[in-house]
Amino acid sequence: MNDLQHGTRDTPWPLVLALVEDDRLLREEIEVHLKAHGFEVHAANSAMGLDDLNARIAFDLYLIDLNLPGENGLSLCRRVRQSRPDAGIVIMTARVALNDRIAGYKQGGADVYLTKPVAPDELVLVLLSLGRRLKQTQTAQEWSLSLRDRTLLPPDHDKKLRLTSKEKTILLALVQAKDNTLESGVLCDLFAEEDSDALMSKHALEELIARLRKKFKSAQVDGDEPAIKSVWGVGYQLCVRIQFVN
Repeated sequence: MNDLQHGTRDTPWPLVLALVEDDRLLREEIEVHLKAHGFEVHAANSAMGLDDLNARIAFDLYLIDLNLPGENGLSLCRRVRQSRPDAGIVIMTARVALNDRIAGYKQGGADVYLTKPVAPDELVLVLLSLGRRLKQTQTAQEWSLSLRDRTLLPPDHDKKLRLTSKEKTILLALVQAKDNTLESGVLCDLFAEEDSDALMSKHALEELIARLRKKFKSAQVDGDEPAIKSVWGVGYQLCVRIQFVN
């Protein structure tokens, strides 16, 4: 088995990566290579394109070029770091000067600064190494959901939260959904499947989500980001990691 392609027992979960590169041929080449090695890759050619992706996808890693049309890569990295402090950021650029490297780390908040050309297999190993560190950190930040007694345990195991049946149903659906995101209509329909007389309005769903957010917030030590984010024009996205326990 090819360890680079299929991973080892130390390789992290399938990593979701945003690739921002304005050179179409290079972008396509990198995208094909990373997908062949198990990454889920979503590509954009500008900061604006990444903003569109960020609105609907929760990324683990960002691979960003500095020389982009419109907003430059350094500014984009800074915004990504502010909005996703737990994500991994790799800069890949033709800029080799020391002051550019320093700016990439200090101003852009990059974890790794690579100069082009980068050997494809080296890029894979850099991303996997960063992914393993992310896995260790994020595993320590996982919430635990007990389906049997409908309780939610925060990462520090300090406070057990009781959930209603509907709250548990919402969380279960979001955890299992692609990108942890579901349309409002789909969430409302969950309860129609259980009881034909229990149709839920979007207003009732909003109130249910608000109660869940308050419960998450009551057990969070830090962080202002909501555990469940509204996705404009779509529905809701779960922004914390949850594992199922007995």
